[in-house]
Amino acid sequence: TLGTQTDYRDGEAQTDPYSPEYIVPSGSVPELLTLATLTWGRGLPAGLAEVEIIERAREKRAWEATLPAMDNASQIAKRRKMMDDMERKEWAFREQEIEKLQEVRLEVLKKLLRRREENQNELDAKRLDAHWQNHQKAKEEKIKKIQHDCALMLRKLIAKRKNVMGKLERRDIIKEYTDFASQTYAPLSRIGYFPDNHSERYVVKNFYLNTFAGLCELEASLPDSVTQVKIKAPKPKYTTTKTGFIKRSARLEVELAQVHQALLEKKNKVKEPKKPLRFLEKVEKPVPRPPTPILEKPSIEEEETELAVICLQKLLRGRAIQNMMFEGKEKRLELIRELRTTHALQEDGQLLLKAEEQMTLALQQQHDLQMHKLSSVENHLAREEGRVLANIFDFLSKELVRLQEERKIHAFVMLAERQRRMREAEESGRRQVEERRRQEEDEIFKQAREETVHQSTVDSYLEDIILSSMENTAEEQAREEIQRMAVEINDIAYEMESRRTHLQSEEIVAELVYDFLIPEAEKMSIREKVRQSQRKHIYAAHQIIHGGTE
Repeated sequence: TLGTQTDYRDGEAQTDPYSPEYIVPSGSVPELLTLATLTWGRGLPAGLAEVEIIERAREKRAWEATLPAMDNASQIAKRRKMMDDMERKEWAFREQEIEKLQEVRLEVLKKLLRRREENQNELDAKRLDAHWQNHQKAKEEKIKKIQHDCALMLRKLIAKRKNVMGKLERRDIIKEYTDFASQTYAPLSRIGYFPDNHSERYVVKNFYLNTFAGLCELEASLPDSVTQVKIKAPKPKYTTTKTGFIKRSARLEVELAQVHQALLEKKNKVKEPKKPLRFLEKVEKPVPRPPTPILEKPSIEEEETELAVICLQKLLRGRAIQNMMFEGKEKRLELIRELRTTHALQEDGQLLLKAEEQMTLALQQQHDLQMHKLSSVENHLAREEGRVLANIFDFLSKELVRLQEERKIHAFVMLAERQRRMREAEESGRRQVEERRRQEEDEIFKQAREETVHQSTVDSYLEDIILSSMENTAEEQAREEIQRMAVEINDIAYEMESRRTHLQSEEIVAELVYDFLIPEAEKMSIREKVRQSQRKHIYAAHQIIHGGTE
């Protein structure tokens, strides 16, 4: 008679479904008790597999009911034949289940192998990335070291070329103090001087900025225009151009002002009072409400008759339900008799059935044990086979990668050896030409130094002609040699360009800087010095000639 309402759902308040207690009458085996092994989470709620098991159990019970009795030898042979057929069907069904389980296990194994391969690929990618990053770091460090060594060698060469003759020069203090880029004003940190030390000596210290009294004095000395700000009203901007047109911004400002004014008027609008009526209006009256009904109190006789009618209705309904139950019993009378006959067997038959049931259960347990052993053995064999195959494939893949890497390294070594030989040949030819030029220039330099200032005009004139002709011929020969070498180098460079990688190109650039640019700069500086030294002698000879002619 009472109803309750809860704030919690049944799924939150109840964990497992409730299973009430039951009592089985003696001699009866209800079909529902065959499902007692199924519990919540283990077969319940029932799925397709559980439904198939229940249907097979029903079919088996129906088949057991159709077995012939063991009265004579023919019935026993017929019973044995039926049992053999049933056993074959069960074995076939069991084999199908085993095949399904094997297929499921095979799919699981494939998924595991696929996942293992993906994990291995990820690990390989990570290792390659780490290896590549290590190579990049090593390359950057090598480039930094090369740049540092290049700067160091350039400084050494510049310092060495400043004193080609190897003369000892004294320190020129006046020159150092007149040159603001010298070590006196800007010493180098690699020598051991750090200009950032004792930087507080250069901080500006002012009495007017660091003390309160100085700030007050500075404020008093300032004019009033600094401390007292005067703001001038801005002049209105011209909204029209020189030609008389209104600007777009002015038009937008006017429109915005109009919209703002309209919004203010609408916001501040006062409601107008109602005007007096000029004509008469009809006032409709509301519809009158119906009268409230009054319930008359029934008499005692009417109440008694009503209760008697209600009791009669209950009796009629109960009788109708009894008739429905009786009709249902009559319709299913054959089923009820069949159930009674199946449960009313003799004690010997029940004992035989129990013995056969125990025998079949023992055989089934033995068969299950054997199948479990076979499945465990097959699992172990499959695991060992998979492990051996995985190791073999891993070893073969690693060997294949190793052979490919060895072939690549061998090809790189052959290319490097070929390039080294070509560079050695080019370098030897270049060195011979440079040695020959150096000997010629040294000879010219020696002859220029050995000449005396007081020579005749004819000798100096002939010497100038000889020197200019030698320079012209040497320059022509050098230009031809350079053009020939440039053609050869271009052919070699185009051939190497089609093969080399990014790292090899960087090494070639570094070697060109070391082997070509720096020696060429040194040669140019030496030639310029030789020309300067020759100009001194020529200038002295010209002065003597002009002085004699004057």
